Amino acid sequence: MIRQLLLALAALAAAVAGPAHADRIKDLGGFQGIRANQLTGYGVVVGLPGTGDDNLEYTVQSVKAVASRFGLQLPAGVNPGLKNAAVVLITAELPAFAKPGQRIDITVASMGKAKSLRGGSLVLTPLLGADGQVYAMAQGNLAVGGLGAEGADGSKIVVNIPSTGRIPEGATVERAVATGFADTPFVTYNLQRADFTTAQNVAASINRKFGAGVAQAIDAVSVAVRAPTGADVRATLMSEIENLDVASAEPPAKVIVNARTGTVVINSAVRVGAAAVTHGKLTVRIDENQRVSQPAPLSQGQTALENRSNVQVSEEKKPMFLLNPGPKLADVVKAVNAIGASPADLVAILEALKEAGALKAELVVL
Repeated sequence: MIRQLLLALAALAAAVAGPAHADRIKDLGGFQGIRANQLTGYGVVVGLPGTGDDNLEYTVQSVKAVASRFGLQLPAGVNPGLKNAAVVLITAELPAFAKPGQRIDITVASMGKAKSLRGGSLVLTPLLGADGQVYAMAQGNLAVGGLGAEGADGSKIVVNIPSTGRIPEGATVERAVATGFADTPFVTYNLQRADFTTAQNVAASINRKFGAGVAQAIDAVSVAVRAPTGADVRATLMSEIENLDVASAEPPAKVIVNARTGTVVINSAVRVGAAAVTHGKLTVRIDENQRVSQPAPLSQGQTALENRSNVQVSEEKKPMFLLNPGPKLADVVKAVNAIGASPADLVAILEALKEAGALKAELVVL
């Protein structure tokens, strides 16, 4: 499998190797301040078929608080059976420029010992932002992808995660988040990945379109763009900027190794200096056998079992392979295939090349 993976990587490298290709500016990052905001809430799900929290103290308090909204006061010392209710945490993402009345999706997750939220309904719950203000109200019937079943003898089966569900368009936006993008003297464009070359190329592309001095790279991430005030003018300007083409810089050389799965990914910028690599395998095999030792007649000896061990050592011999200085990804792939390295062995070879100073790349182990 490692051979097919490396050959595919070599073909990809051959396809992309060469001059930097053009990307749209909108695909490389986004404008500062125009982002989503996270919302959270604490609520109660009711209507469960006996799979709720039962009599957890905070569940009882939560249900009593819900009942008190409608003027219902439960008698002191009376705790209702709450197998049909569960306390939950609600999370949602408020998109940029979301306006009151728009609806957003929410995720509901049990925070108690509820076995499943399937069939439940979320009671009206406020969703708060990081500033503690209410930005949306959530309510609705849950869609749960998991399920669980339990037998009388204690055996049970669980498919996926039944203690988490979603409510599509389950929250209504009540407050808009002010972005302030229409009033600042500059709009700032931020790259997703820091790169001085790409930042300079973005600024140059904007200046070619709108005139010299309109944009300037502040650092490896940010590009400041002079813009007239007014939401309508800036919306048009930002739309035109997002659709400009820019030559993105070649990414830094990296080798990504997933130690858990044995996956190795090498990008096209990786180079290897002059090095000699050999790879072999030592195998020790021990076979244990027993034979019966029978004494001679009239010898007054006793029958006994005799252990016999057979120890063999074999070593796979492979010649040392020379890596010439400065090969590209395709050459690295050929070299690895020549020595027949497995994924685990490939990781060891790459680590040794890095330690020897021959691998001109950052080695990242996940």
